[in-house]
Amino acid sequence: MPPHPPPRAPAHPWCRACPLRQRRAFHEKSPEEVDFTASMKMDHRRVPAGQEIIFPGQDDAELFTLYSGWAFRFKALSDGRRQILNFLLPGDLMGLQASLLSVAQHGIEALTDVEVCVFPRKKVWDLFVRMPRLAYEVAWLGSREESLIDENLLSIGQRNATERIASLVISLYRRAEALDLVSDRSFVFPLSQQHLADALGLSLVHTNKTFAKLRRAGLFRFAQGRLRLENTRLTERIAAQYDRDFARRPIL
Repeated sequence: MPPHPPPRAPAHPWCRACPLRQRRAFHEKSPEEVDFTASMKMDHRRVPAGQEIIFPGQDDAELFTLYSGWAFRFKALSDGRRQILNFLLPGDLMGLQASLLSVAQHGIEALTDVEVCVFPRKKVWDLFVRMPRLAYEVAWLGSREESLIDENLLSIGQRNATERIASLVISLYRRAEALDLVSDRSFVFPLSQQHLADALGLSLVHTNKTFAKLRRAGLFRFAQGRLRLENTRLTERIAAQYDRDFARRPIL
């Protein structure tokens, strides 16, 4: 069943000077691209934690940019078992697959209270007709999301439990860092042990034990909803993930 429509908030008056777009994670857009994006935007919504932004099977899902907060994309079996495919942070594009296919093949749920910029699915084709560079960037964002899922699949298929958790932690840390969400190696970490288990293909008990082992080993500290990396290099080595050249990315 579809969720109740989320409450709407008025569009931000400074859409053309969006503070999210000013963060170092994103490359600059031309005035024409900004104006076109602003003309496409149909709404700005607040969605409470735990509510679906897109539900599986939805045939009228719009396109969204996550403006603030965290969300996750998932698929579920009929008995309720759930696989979290990837986590979404501010600036991430949501709903491209659902907009291009007849129905959504997955769901997206707000992990925290979020705000989203809403773009009508029927105007996606306008991007390709009128703004080919912007259309390329949307396709790039879709490919980037696929690469995040590829990394998670590699973890589930080849990494052990310790490596899986270390890989997810360092990946989220690097993404948050690019968004200026890290302070003194600490960032908000809203994932529960169940979210970790659902994302990494582990039992809840195994997840709890492994997470606790990494904390005792001094890799990170977790308190009051924030995770602080104490040994970034060791976490990277355990995860077999190392610093990559930082590259700015598009934002719709």
